[in-house]
Amino acid sequence: MIGPSSYLGWKIDFAHPPGEPALLDPASIHWRVYKNPIALAVGGVAAVLLEFAEPRIRSGVWDHSTFKADPIGRAKRTGTAALIGVYGPASAARRVIQGVTHMHARVSGETPGGEAYRALDPNLLNWVAATAVYGFVTAYDRFVEPLSHDEKSRFYEEAAPVSHLYGATASPNSETEFMAMLQALAPRFEPHPIVDEFLAIIASGRAAPAVPKPLHRALARAAVSLLPPTVRRTLALGREHDLSVAEGLALKTAGRLAERIAIRSSPPCQASLRLGLPHDFLYRGEAERRRLLAASRAGVTAGGK
Repeated sequence: MIGPSSYLGWKIDFAHPPGEPALLDPASIHWRVYKNPIALAVGGVAAVLLEFAEPRIRSGVWDHSTFKADPIGRAKRTGTAALIGVYGPASAARRVIQGVTHMHARVSGETPGGEAYRALDPNLLNWVAATAVYGFVTAYDRFVEPLSHDEKSRFYEEAAPVSHLYGATASPNSETEFMAMLQALAPRFEPHPIVDEFLAIIASGRAAPAVPKPLHRALARAAVSLLPPTVRRTLALGREHDLSVAEGLALKTAGRLAERIAIRSSPPCQASLRLGLPHDFLYRGEAERRRLLAASRAGVTAGGK
């Protein structure tokens, strides 16, 4: 049993209080995407690579967080915060986000090149938020289930309110708008040994020792494969980071298997129960999900809990 998650000293219970909505609706694409650990793992690593391409963000993360000393723990805490923002009770999610912004308010410094930065710079917050959206939705589309153009655009649009709570002032509403944002920032991107160090940590398997190491290497290469070609070239991530056909198939198999396994104690299942839905609500077909949501909103108890 996983039980309540701990973040910033708070215990977050995804199952309580009964009936309290999340920041995002159960019918959202976010609820569908975030339940899949393969999409979150691959997309999360891709997002970090995109962030580390920007020297101010890279310096801020490396110099002012536990990332250098405890990269796996730091990544897990970031993942927990993301899950709270999607599935947690709205009041708890706002509390966590406020705590994160308070921490960011104390982060400022200079890059090795002498450029000043501060974590609450809206331009940096905009990019960090946008990379997460791009990473997660693209990973799900490539390694779990294909999403339509409209579904991907909906995912971008849904992310805006949560991004704004973190301090972002502009959010891309589509992949096209994300690429335009990337194009504007691209002249600032640069390679750095920290990028290679980060990928080596991911490929090492330290995050989940019970998982076969080849799958970790595949995860790292899959994340690189999500990078737009210009970014990959800038970061000097050569052919040694290419994802093989076998690795891609292994990840897709794992991603599709995860779509069918509803772990009752997980945040997606506990959040479903909180809202009066079956614990496996997100693992049912689209027509069934619509029926259950309609029944729940009409005040009818959904069966099969």
